[in-house]
Amino acid sequence: MDLLLGVDDVLLPMGARIAAGDTAGGEAGDTAGGGDAPHGTPRLVEPKPAPETRTRFDAELFNPRPGSNAGALRVEPAVRDVPAEPVRPSFGGARPNAASTSPASGGDARAVLADSIVPPAGGTPAARLAALEQLHAQACPHCTQTTGWTHLVFGEGNPEADFVFVGEAPGETEDQTGRPFVGPAGDKLNGMIRAMGLERGDVYIANVLKARPPGNRTPLAPEVERCGPYLLAQLAVIRPKVIVTLGGPATKLLLGSELGITRLRGIPARVTLGVAEGAPFEVPVMPTFHPAYLLRNYTVETRGQVWSDLQKALELAGRPVPPRAS
Repeated sequence: MDLLLGVDDVLLPMGARIAAGDTAGGEAGDTAGGGDAPHGTPRLVEPKPAPETRTRFDAELFNPRPGSNAGALRVEPAVRDVPAEPVRPSFGGARPNAASTSPASGGDARAVLADSIVPPAGGTPAARLAALEQLHAQACPHCTQTTGWTHLVFGEGNPEADFVFVGEAPGETEDQTGRPFVGPAGDKLNGMIRAMGLERGDVYIANVLKARPPGNRTPLAPEVERCGPYLLAQLAVIRPKVIVTLGGPATKLLLGSELGITRLRGIPARVTLGVAEGAPFEVPVMPTFHPAYLLRNYTVETRGQVWSDLQKALELAGRPVPPRAS
């Protein structure tokens, strides 16, 4: 059986899309719970027309409140602002200061996450991730203040993985188990990974937020600004060959784009990470649909689009593309 098949239906929230210039609308593939230029400014490789879909949009997520800390990356022609004094690891309970900000540019761009957390140095990637997880639990300006979650969901997988899969935030099951992408959407992600000729233990899986939003709602911009830099620090430790973003929110937040996932998916972009620790590197980002959206829209077209995206991710990493199971 096709590895992207196997589940007929699951009652998970379905998002909508927003095209550039919309002030309200949504994104196919957005799900709440489980969102080459100098200095890391993302650049889309090729334009792609946006199909017409229903609109639904959380304005608070992608239109930060006046004065909020909105990150420091912008789509060209803007240049990423690197914080003058990146946050250094501290295990004494001190909370890191917010990163410097710059306003989002108009059109198809918005401010994105600031690379402001310097991962703990020394040791293996696994040891550094463990130390970073401890730092996050003690000092994250969002997760140490919010309430209503049971377990923080930092991430799991191979600390030296070629592929990192990034979702938006933990859902109810993730919150109960402390693991990312479990339940029906996690099963589907496992199938996507196997279709690539890999196993879950070969890759690393994380979310932008580490604590479940109340009621599985979409994360708010201030929450992403406070917790999101720890994701960038994770990526700086792992240094993957490819980042696969799952769904609209994670893609928009990492790339700093107002474009919807139906326009962003299938188009590789590049970002520069590791700037805060003085060891920048460039990594491709491959956007695709969230597994929950794939379950809710289980058509030949949607499955084909996801498989095409996964093939591109393999090619970007220099990996062979396995034959699709039948």
